[in-house]
Amino acid sequence: MDKATIGGGCFWCVEAVFEPLRGVRKVVSGYAGGKTPDPTYEQICNGNTGHAEVIQVTFDPEQITFADLLDVFFTLHDPTTKNRQGADVGTQYRSVVFYNSPEQQAVAEKKIAEVNATGIWPAPLVTEVSPLPTFYPAEDYHQGFYRENPYQPYCANVIPPKIAKLRKHFADRLKAE
Repeated sequence: MDKATIGGGCFWCVEAVFEPLRGVRKVVSGYAGGKTPDPTYEQICNGNTGHAEVIQVTFDPEQITFADLLDVFFTLHDPTTKNRQGADVGTQYRSVVFYNSPEQQAVAEKKIAEVNATGIWPAPLVTEVSPLPTFYPAEDYHQGFYRENPYQPYCANVIPPKIAKLRKHFADRLKAE
């Protein structure tokens, strides 16, 4: 098993699109990249800790590669807008890849160059690529939030279009239902 730690806006959204991928064993919502030890959601929301809302994905590289995960990542959030995803604004919503090896760093940097070269986004990617600092799991009520709260207004409005896009572009990478 390997781990990938990425952030692309609200972790409820990112978690929801990575859980259905074949080869993904576990997804944990959390915080990384800031200065406050053991941050809480309330501290993160004020934008002063420096942390990003992230997910940490445990995956089987025999079934899905880190590059495959990044393909999904760069398709299902807007990596061209600094510190913003839709209505969510602040450094905690930044686009970020926290790598845990030189190999992951190289793959992330190569993938960003490839995506920029395709021109599929109207502007260059602003995704931060940084070494993984301490990962702090979010509070229990954030784990599997969309699964447990699909009708919560934010979830009901923001996540289904992402799931539809996942099914459209990555149907061959989804777990059997």
